[in-house]
Amino acid sequence: MSGWNSIPELGALVGEEIRLRGWVDGRRSSGRIGFIQLRESGATVQLVISRKEVDEASWEALQSATQESTVAVTGTAAADPRSPGGVEVHVSSLALVHGADGYPITPKEHGTAFLMDHRHLWLRSSRQRAVLRIRSEVCQAIHDFHRERGYYLVDSPILTPAACEGTSTLFETPYFDHGNAYLSQSGQLYLEPAAAALGKVYCFGPTFRAEKSKTRRHLMEFWMVEPEAAFLDFKGLAELAEDFVVYLAERVLEHCAEPLEVLERDTSRLEAIRKPFPRLRYAEAIDLLRRQGSEIEFGDDFGAPEETSIAEAFDRPVMVTHYPTSLKAFYMEPDPDDPTLALALDVIAPEGYGEIIGGSQRIHDHDLLLSRLREHDLPIEAFQWYLDIRRYGTFEHSGFGMGVERFVAWMAGVPHLRETIPYPRTMDRIYP
Repeated sequence: MSGWNSIPELGALVGEEIRLRGWVDGRRSSGRIGFIQLRESGATVQLVISRKEVDEASWEALQSATQESTVAVTGTAAADPRSPGGVEVHVSSLALVHGADGYPITPKEHGTAFLMDHRHLWLRSSRQRAVLRIRSEVCQAIHDFHRERGYYLVDSPILTPAACEGTSTLFETPYFDHGNAYLSQSGQLYLEPAAAALGKVYCFGPTFRAEKSKTRRHLMEFWMVEPEAAFLDFKGLAELAEDFVVYLAERVLEHCAEPLEVLERDTSRLEAIRKPFPRLRYAEAIDLLRRQGSEIEFGDDFGAPEETSIAEAFDRPVMVTHYPTSLKAFYMEPDPDDPTLALALDVIAPEGYGEIIGGSQRIHDHDLLLSRLREHDLPIEAFQWYLDIRRYGTFEHSGFGMGVERFVAWMAGVPHLRETIPYPRTMDRIYP
């Protein structure tokens, strides 16, 4: 027999001889029989080792197989409805590939600082594996959603010559003889020219915000998906955002039952994510908050407490629209019925997870955009290429951005974004 099997395929190999390599998640033995929880391909399977059915070397390997040791095993896949995946492996031979001594993350309680210092190892735990599996499914679903709707993937640059949404939260780096460059806050501005070339486009990659925030909702480096579409008006944008959230949630429910169970996620909350979403204008949201006892005034921005309070009034995500232009970025189209308001929207998730999508119709009038750049005291020369889009065949267009980590945290039911990205970057952490 040649080749190695993986744990996820064992269900189709019941009764057959199989070969596995993986890591010891746990081990126990009593007298003449031993058990190993083997981890491989993000899944686990129970190995059953009977002393009378294996040679002495295999039995000794069992005794030496400490937590996170690497082993190789030959055996037979056997149906067992009590086991994860409905299968276990009856071992005929076991070899210790590498013995791990003193693995630092043990079944006892560890503090968050300790776990973050050992993030490269903490990833192996059952909860962290479950979150990363959900993240993987969400990322794949993001690409599938756009491909099914005729969007083209366009990679926006990470190094940019100017700010996209203000200068106060930028990471700077020297760029040869050109002065400073900045780590991208968003790929949106670079998508807008691509929309003129390809019609419907999206980018998906890392973005950076030097925001001095230590809340559970913020990271310095995160992944964002941003669709942008030509001839898409504000109404169509709202429908697109709604469809996107529902599509991703349905994919998680369909393909992530096991990791959701590991995380003890209340899936009834995810099953409630369906169209239509409640929609409130910013003014209506202010009224709602004031009825709830808030002292917020019209013109104030929403923080985490306000977003949580708004969402608590509904059983699914809520869409807030028509914010004051003073609260939003320079490129957002004003409402033709009230130019003091922007054709902007935020989708706020329930259960305290806050804003997961922010978007708008974009200004397509050259002179209006130029005046907005001046109002925001942004360097016109750095944005000349962006103005060119409005000089040569301007067109109505809209788009939004969604931070993957916030969405995954909501799906997984975990409280902090640091568990939704393999190696989180926060104000006080850049190791490992």
